[in-house]
Amino acid sequence: MTTNESIMIRRYADVTLAVGLALQPSQQLLIRAGIDAAPLVRAIAARAYQLGSRLVEVIWSDEQLLLVRLQHAPRNSLSEFPGWILEGVAERLRHGTAYLQITGETPDLLDAQDPGAKSEMMKAFWTSYKPVLDLQGVNAVTWSLVSAATPGWAAKVFPSRGRDEALAQLWDAIFEICRLKTEDPVGAWQCHIRELSARCQYLNKKQYPSIQYTGPGTSLTVGLPEGHTWLSGSEVSKDNVTFVANLPTEEIFTTPHRARVSGTVVSTLPLTYMGTIIKNMALTFADGKLVQASAGQGEGVLRGIVETDEGASRLGEVALVSHASPIARSGIVFYNTLFDENAASHLAFGSAYKACVEGGTGLTDAEFEKVGGNTSSVHVDFMIGSSETSVDGILPSGASEPVMRKGDWAFTI
Repeated sequence: MTTNESIMIRRYADVTLAVGLALQPSQQLLIRAGIDAAPLVRAIAARAYQLGSRLVEVIWSDEQLLLVRLQHAPRNSLSEFPGWILEGVAERLRHGTAYLQITGETPDLLDAQDPGAKSEMMKAFWTSYKPVLDLQGVNAVTWSLVSAATPGWAAKVFPSRGRDEALAQLWDAIFEICRLKTEDPVGAWQCHIRELSARCQYLNKKQYPSIQYTGPGTSLTVGLPEGHTWLSGSEVSKDNVTFVANLPTEEIFTTPHRARVSGTVVSTLPLTYMGTIIKNMALTFADGKLVQASAGQGEGVLRGIVETDEGASRLGEVALVSHASPIARSGIVFYNTLFDENAASHLAFGSAYKACVEGGTGLTDAEFEKVGGNTSSVHVDFMIGSSETSVDGILPSGASEPVMRKGDWAFTI
């Protein structure tokens, strides 16, 4: 790693802790990361201790062990999962520990493995992860998601480059997109978040009963619950601490009504899920439920996602992203949902965020569903926006107003 990369990674650590997690003095920090992300993890841990954290814990993972398991483990053992790990994560979060996840997996590592076996293994993971997902959904603590460049990921994004050159190029793209090359990265993020928040305020005043997406292959109407709230990357924890759940973030989002989604939609960017790439999805919804699904690649894994439980076949997030975002402008397909979802408007299968409904964080799952929110053990984003996508807000009268045109905002703030 070059001297400049080391400096930028320290900046990345600063932004992650100051903007993403808003780490408080003496607060503990829990990190989940792959072993290839070790340089970033160490930089974040060092900075956290300098800021007064009393304890930084790390749960390491090795993606190669997933491949080993799929290749060699008994087929009837794939539904087993060491639930104690995620029980420990949930316990830490209940006691106020800040929570950071670092992604950077090899996008196609498991492409050749049996889709049914992969789905069985991921279903076991999501079942164990639900308590953590629920705590994130109500912002019980500050939590954030960032990415670290890794050799496997870099090789997929820049296949014509050598190993070291690809890794350096991916790090450079991350530094650029995460605003780390500016003189004041924290200030740049604060300015950006204010703009996103202003767009949320505009749509929250509108309270559209539904929005409609149109584009090549897409004609989808998404109903929105009464009292829905548009949120941006800036959220507020139960302890009234402002944090940013995703770095980078270019989206504003809310919850769809679980029973009021209808029409067809096609994906516009690949979805990377559990070491598998899913491309060219075509989805049809009726009364909120997915009734037809196909994919040009990875269809078996797609079916595994939406069959995880009843809520997995419904939507839990609707997000708007300008095609003028830095990630879209880069022209890079990252094969990493954290980045790709911030290049294009997107939806998500599965669990909705209770914070996206007025008073939602105090609701039980049953109460949340009653007001239109969706519950599930999964939350999987997929991209549907492009420079050809338009979005309209539907008024109570049935008339419409432009929200996005040609992938960009159609209203000023």
